[in-house]
Amino acid sequence: MFNREFSISGSSLKLLKLGERGVVSRLNNVNDRITQKLSAMGIFPGVSISLEQRFPRFIIKVGCDRFALSQDLIQAIYIRILDS
Repeated sequence: MFNREFSISGSSLKLLKLGERGVVSRLNNVNDRITQKLSAMGIFPGVSISLEQRFPRFIIKVGCDRFALSQDLIQAIYIRILDS
């Protein structure tokens, strides 16, 4: 039904499945504190991330680094899911 180039634009980070990759498409409803945290992690539009763990904490991989995200950070990140 879908070809290999299919992607979803502007989806919540919560939609990523284990091992899936996505590109940050936007940061939603962020305040200065959240912006600073995400910036310190190197997370901004255009950055590729992958989901390594969902429970008990969301752990994402950004480049060679791994980060555990709080709920407010998870809700701020919207991605375009990439087909593996």
